[in-house]
Amino acid sequence: MVMATLLVATSALVAISSYTTRANLTQNAIAQSLLQEHLLLSSVSYRLFKQLTDELIFGKGANQAEVRNKRKIIESSLLKIKTLEAQQRLALGEQVTKGSVEDTEALEQLLDNIISDFRVIIAQYSQGDLSKESRIQYLLEVTIDNQFREAINAAVNRQSKVVTYLEARIDATNQSILGYSILLATLSVPVVIYGCYWLLGILYQPLQSIRLGAEAVAKGNYDYRIPRGFDQEFDDIASAFNTMADALNNQQQQEKQYQQQLEYEVGQRTTALTEANNQLRQNESARREFLADISHELRTPITIIRGESQVTLRQKADNDTLRETLSIVLEQSLALSKLVDDLLFIARTEAGKLRIAPAAQDLSTFVSDVEKRASSMVTGKPVYLTVSAELQAETAVFDDERIRQVLLILLDNAIGHSPDKGEIVLSVYANPAAIRFTVTDQGTGMDEQHIKRVFERYFSASDSRSGQGNGLGLAIAKAITDAHQGTISAHNVEPSGCCFTVELPNTRS
Repeated sequence: MVMATLLVATSALVAISSYTTRANLTQNAIAQSLLQEHLLLSSVSYRLFKQLTDELIFGKGANQAEVRNKRKIIESSLLKIKTLEAQQRLALGEQVTKGSVEDTEALEQLLDNIISDFRVIIAQYSQGDLSKESRIQYLLEVTIDNQFREAINAAVNRQSKVVTYLEARIDATNQSILGYSILLATLSVPVVIYGCYWLLGILYQPLQSIRLGAEAVAKGNYDYRIPRGFDQEFDDIASAFNTMADALNNQQQQEKQYQQQLEYEVGQRTTALTEANNQLRQNESARREFLADISHELRTPITIIRGESQVTLRQKADNDTLRETLSIVLEQSLALSKLVDDLLFIARTEAGKLRIAPAAQDLSTFVSDVEKRASSMVTGKPVYLTVSAELQAETAVFDDERIRQVLLILLDNAIGHSPDKGEIVLSVYANPAAIRFTVTDQGTGMDEQHIKRVFERYFSASDSRSGQGNGLGLAIAKAITDAHQGTISAHNVEPSGCCFTVELPNTRS
């Protein structure tokens, strides 16, 4: 009779314990699922924010498919969270689950606000609104980094407390079972020992493993794995938990990579904008200096023409005096006309209206003509001109007038910077694929900082050799070379001097 009573009591205890434990396990599974959905919502939301940031950087329309996919995942996750929280509140009561349902609605509203802010900023960017930078900074640093991060962390921490509460309740249940087992053990040690062994072997160890796993995940240790080998339900929970940990670990690594990539791209874009801004400042400064120099260049011949005319008109001049005055006026008028032509050439180049007329040229005739014109430039000056030509192709296609202008600019530049009795060498090399002209002098060379900018429009410095005394010559030469799809460059030579090289494609008609 006593044994039967003990067996009935033990059976009742086992039944009650099993029912309570299964209820706790069901709530624990819901709590674990809720924790998993909160972590998934956090990961997918940050990936969505990254893709929306990409849309800001690369333009409207980037990553649209991925953005829609992430929004569907977020909506599905929020729906699951609401359903599970309603079930959890129904089972555990409002006191234990306080804030879960209400904060989820606030979190959903915050997500909608963040996505709406991104859309507004993207629309402003497409309309050229330059005030978006402060709003982007506020969105990233305050709304996302502070408000959203605090909200999602609060949700995870709150759910972790629920899990801890359930685990504590499970532990309390186990402790109660243990107490009743000790009481029954005084009457039926073998039965109690067997019951305790069964309970500890079947229930406690899996729950302990789940508890340890939940604590590890709550602390951010996504490498923790729950061992398997229990019954089917526990093994299913362990498998789901381990799968969740793997996914969270992968997502954490991806988030770090996305964050690093975003920081790198923002840094690159910032550097590019800074360099462009510096270049604009340099160009503006060079333009102001150029206008000052050109004003001086224009004032000089105009002053001479006016002065000579006034002096001649005030006195009774004979024919020789008039001829001399008119010669000076003509010389200064030609110089003024040349300067105006150069300014018009640069203006057409900047407006994209420079036109060339390529035609088949006999290279020997072209080189001879350049040599003849260069010789007249050297006449009366203490420098020597040498011309060498290696022609593996007899003809080439280019605008002879414009290329002749380029070579005469380079030769005039070399003559102006050559010492007395210095030698200037004009070399021409041509083959069926390309043509190369080089002009080398024995002057003082150039500073390295000026070599990099000597072909820029409006750039002029005391030793820049920019040509023609106003910063236009070499800029004109480069514009003509570019129009022929060629290149022009400069470098210093040893022991002293400078070499300019013009290379053109030998395009046959």
